[in-house]
Amino acid sequence: MSGRILVGDHDGVYVIRFEGDVRVTLCGSFDHYLDVMLADTNFVSVLVDLSDAIAIDSTSLGVLAKLSIGVQRCNNRVPALVCNAPDILRILLNMGFDDVFAIVDENYEAEQNLAELPVSTDLGEDEMRQRVIEAHKVLMNMNSQNAETFRDLVSALEAESAMADTSSSARNSA
Repeated sequence: MSGRILVGDHDGVYVIRFEGDVRVTLCGSFDHYLDVMLADTNFVSVLVDLSDAIAIDSTSLGVLAKLSIGVQRCNNRVPALVCNAPDILRILLNMGFDDVFAIVDENYEAEQNLAELPVSTDLGEDEMRQRVIEAHKVLMNMNSQNAETFRDLVSALEAESAMADTSSSARNSA
């Protein structure tokens, strides 16, 4: 099952629901939506619902951590996150998400209509790589275990990015 992200809001209260297998391909749209949501002058709170998620990659988790940091900056409160899948809950707890979210492991039924975020297809390889790096750096800053876990990945992606920049500069000079 491929993944999707559903969103909605009412009077500044936002709901974000992950469904299926949520991967990096959804992060461009999700990251943009977070920027718009946090810039909303009526923003009050957000609930993240992972009840229907079957898998979430580390980039998506990094963007969720970024969401929590942004919400805490806006209103000095940690957002709520609903997760009742034991495998996903174990990953969240192992990565320290209980420090940045109020995690609830009960079922949640949204009573409002949610709209599906479109998959952003206009991201180039370099921009996607930068988003992956940013998401993983957010995870690394959460705790030392995450820093150790993602250090090699981020270093490799940064080296790849530097090589791409060098190639691009050489082509532009020619």
